[in-house]
Amino acid sequence: MRAQEQPKLLRVLQEQEFERLGSTHTIKVNVRLVAATSRDLPAMVEQREFRGDLYYRLNIFPLVVPPLRERSEDIPPLVEYFVARFAERLGRKVSRGDRQTMELLQACHWPGNIRELQNVIERSVILAGGGILRVEASALETAASPKTDPAKNVLRQNEKESIEAALAETKGRIAGPRGAAARLRIPASTLESKIRALKIDKFKFRS
Repeated sequence: MRAQEQPKLLRVLQEQEFERLGSTHTIKVNVRLVAATSRDLPAMVEQREFRGDLYYRLNIFPLVVPPLRERSEDIPPLVEYFVARFAERLGRKVSRGDRQTMELLQACHWPGNIRELQNVIERSVILAGGGILRVEASALETAASPKTDPAKNVLRQNEKESIEAALAETKGRIAGPRGAAARLRIPASTLESKIRALKIDKFKFRS
């Protein structure tokens, strides 16, 4: 969202009113807003790229959906759904594929998340021969796991150790003035995202 649009949305949410472009008549509204983003809004607020007052207005009931690479168990039902959807659209009978194909799909990194998986399945349904879904390895080149970078691995491990130390000191508490987020000087929502990405068991620190 562009910077000049943010105060306008804030006014709608806070005052429940707005004026149409070119009009001086104020319109009252009573709406519920559902917003979605893949951006790190707390970080953008800290960098003054996103209004803090608007963020806290939107952040009433947050739902964080992990990336597809962190929930590979969701891939088989998603593949089954997309295969059925595209097979019906194309007027073809295609099964979802064998175990080897499914293991290949579950091993991928999927930087494009579900949209990328959807595109791969649609292409594979189009090319499917004999009514069996087969995914070519070349179709997964962009979704393959990234090459190992030793420097990044060290930074990732250091970050994990710092978070675990903070969780140990706060007995698993994340938010609040005595929480791990405050000790690490980052927003609680950012810490929650890092805990999931680093696969840290936060519950083991609670007593």
